[in-house]
Amino acid sequence: MNYAKYFRRVKILLLPFLVVAIFAACSYHSKKSMVTTKAFVGKLSENRYYTPANQILTPAGIHVELPGMRPQALALSPDGKLLITSGKAPELVVINPQTGAILQKIAMPSEKDLTPPEAVSSRILNPDKEAQLSYTGLIFSPDGKRIYMANVNGSIKVFAVEKENKVVPLWTIKLPPFSAGKRKADIPSGLAISKDGKRLYVALNLSNRLAEIDTENGKTLRIWDVGVCPHDVLLVGSKLYVSNRGGRTLEDYEDVDTGPAGQGTSVRVDPVRFIACEGSISIIDLKNDFAIKEILTPPHPSGLAVSPDGKYVVAACSGNDTVLVIDTSVDTIVEKICMRQKPSDLFGAQPNAVAFDKTGKRLYVCNGTQNAVAIVDFNPGKSKLLGLIPVGWFPGAIVYDNFRNQIHVANIKGIGSTKKYKPGEKIKYNSHQYFGSVSIVKIPAQNQLEKYTKTALYNMRYPMIEKAFLPPRTNIPPRPVPERVGEPSVFKHVVYIIKENRTYDQILGDMKEGNGDPSLCVFGEKITPNHHKLAREFVLLDNTYCSGILSADGHQWTDSAIANEYLERSFAGFPRSYPDGMDDTSVDALAYSTAGFIWDNAIEHGKSLRVYGEFAITEKRWRDPARKGKPKFIDHWLEFVNGTSNIIVYSRPAIESLRPYLNTNTVGWDMDIPDQFRAAQFIKELKEFEQKGVFPNLSIICLPNNHTSGTKPGSPTPAAHVADNDLALGKIVEAISHSKFWKETCIFVIEDDPQNGWDHVSGYRTVAFVISPYTKRRTVVSTQYNQTSVLRTIELILGLPPINQMDASATPMFDCFTDTPDFTPYTAVPNNIPLDTLNPEIKKVADPFMQRLAKISEKLPLEEIDRCPEDTLNRIIWHAMKGPDVPYPTYAISAVEDDDD
Repeated sequence: MNYAKYFRRVKILLLPFLVVAIFAACSYHSKKSMVTTKAFVGKLSENRYYTPANQILTPAGIHVELPGMRPQALALSPDGKLLITSGKAPELVVINPQTGAILQKIAMPSEKDLTPPEAVSSRILNPDKEAQLSYTGLIFSPDGKRIYMANVNGSIKVFAVEKENKVVPLWTIKLPPFSAGKRKADIPSGLAISKDGKRLYVALNLSNRLAEIDTENGKTLRIWDVGVCPHDVLLVGSKLYVSNRGGRTLEDYEDVDTGPAGQGTSVRVDPVRFIACEGSISIIDLKNDFAIKEILTPPHPSGLAVSPDGKYVVAACSGNDTVLVIDTSVDTIVEKICMRQKPSDLFGAQPNAVAFDKTGKRLYVCNGTQNAVAIVDFNPGKSKLLGLIPVGWFPGAIVYDNFRNQIHVANIKGIGSTKKYKPGEKIKYNSHQYFGSVSIVKIPAQNQLEKYTKTALYNMRYPMIEKAFLPPRTNIPPRPVPERVGEPSVFKHVVYIIKENRTYDQILGDMKEGNGDPSLCVFGEKITPNHHKLAREFVLLDNTYCSGILSADGHQWTDSAIANEYLERSFAGFPRSYPDGMDDTSVDALAYSTAGFIWDNAIEHGKSLRVYGEFAITEKRWRDPARKGKPKFIDHWLEFVNGTSNIIVYSRPAIESLRPYLNTNTVGWDMDIPDQFRAAQFIKELKEFEQKGVFPNLSIICLPNNHTSGTKPGSPTPAAHVADNDLALGKIVEAISHSKFWKETCIFVIEDDPQNGWDHVSGYRTVAFVISPYTKRRTVVSTQYNQTSVLRTIELILGLPPINQMDASATPMFDCFTDTPDFTPYTAVPNNIPLDTLNPEIKKVADPFMQRLAKISEKLPLEEIDRCPEDTLNRIIWHAMKGPDVPYPTYAISAVEDDDD
């Protein structure tokens, strides 16, 4: 027996566990450095970045930067000379796979060019500026002369590869007609192509179908029904394999719980949390022209790959951190490979794309949330995780390069939003400056893989994830924030207030005590006196961040400490839904983490819960049915001030799990309803709780009006809207601090997202508060925190385990607290701006420039959350507050095309 070879194999198989043991031991000796940092989010040094979700990025290999793009698919030409990618940008990018040099950026073929041209180079191109890659779908023809891309707007874009490997736009293939909800076209996703290049297979994500298309004339030849939300398609011999994120169609069910899945479609959900709970693989026999089988899988099967010998198909299931192995001879699952370091670990690897090497003995898996590519020793029934390669932020596509023995990885979020780092440079950027990347990495030798694995585990703070489950110690005195789950806290109640869309500099940039830029402050102390007083009387947090960038992912991070892989791929216009949970069109059970929300965690562990407006859909109407039109802001304001009851206002849950806990007398999103109303509803119920002597363990309050309505005529001015939000926050804190529950209550406040705002440190940096008798008074805390830190701290206080790997690895907000209480209550500051100050009619605006902004505001869909171009709205807010002559701070924000307009 070759013992040397044997021990090398044992060593590499045990590597992840050895590294974990080493890190766990070391973490006790470096607790402070591992848990806390005062570093800013962004680029720290060359090839080292901090994300606003605790993690560090140190991408291995060649790192190809793609500013302005979220690359979601990759394809390598058959001759290995061209690597192509695309994402949230109307262009195809061609990369040299050897050097990483960007060779070309090609515009999209026009939607009007529907006939295959005879001569490509002689055509006059009218580019499609609205086109962009869908969830996935990018492929070369077998001869390498054509490229096909799934356009999220309902077509297939075709490119030609001419002499000297020059890529040119060619024509557009229209898909079979289909409409649902507001969509007037289907959503193409994964692509596969026949060996002769004459047949293209397209997963039709919205209609739950698969189409066969003639590549020569663009005609649809055949269509098959598959499962819910098909993502990828793979051709293996004469069979097609289709991954369906949402599992079987509802026609296959009887008496099951269902939930919305965007655009009026439905998906099966679990009966407790109402989150999508299954996936499936549809198998179609091309020879006999019918679907021969549907294999039930865990939630969110996404990327597919076939072994070189065709014997196995693997499917990455991002919803439960496994890769499934299907034996193609019998079409059954023969193995589930766990992509966590240990099967007992929390949810959070999110494997989503897979690729085999040329031998079939190694499988490479994009672990999205871990910012790493996992290498698997592929041996069905005995497959093992060998190690991890650190790449960019959220890898979402991978190609194995047979020519160079390397992998190419598309990192959807790349390095976040940042400008080029230069020593001494003041880094300025905003959260919508997409900065994806492609990693080109040589397959590492064993010793290099050991180093990579150690780095990847450190970057994801794996020792903290393990430490999160240390058992509680006995005889530990109550503390504000216990070190371990289950140890006692001085608090019995947590109030979690979620506001909307502001950066730190926009509100607190004028505070000399913290790291602010007063020139970027538009809602300073005059407009937000309570924000400023709270920051001074308690802690001023000047290094706290949102983990997401807009309401769709912001409310997921705020409420569940993670954004799932389906949501990360939805930024191409959010074709199925904009899942902020504020109206019927934005409710999507596929967009929710399979690990659940903070309220699921609280309910499961027996904690009492009350929710005020979060994930609630507003309903309102005139009490008199004969009265026409919807009530406007002034109607609601007068109703509130005068105490009349001419308007019926209530809410209903966006997620059924909240129904028993939702206060239906208040509302979530609706800019026409004052935050004073929301505050009053909470305070009213607080007084009732005082009478009963019972207050929920967890209360969640939505307080959204600092979003503003721009300068839309008849709506409150931006200053009035923010002042309304400020006073509502002050009143809520005042009421709690004067109640009998104050001594045992902690209040957390944070924005759901920074919404493309300007900030001199980071576009992710936001306004946050920690308010309690045990909060440090008159202190600046510059420890780096984010939304997962808030959730982790809430969990420790309430004795709840972490939900997933992201909050398990978060920095608890220990630095905000003291063991010596100060029970002095808070007294709210009255508003300086009349809250009913309305934007004037357009004709009454004297300045021509401001009049033009008012006209733009009037046309913006401000009644719908985040549906208007955020750069446009932010420019309007800037000039409304600063005047028409103060230049917009382009150095601190970039004008980029929005996700949701």
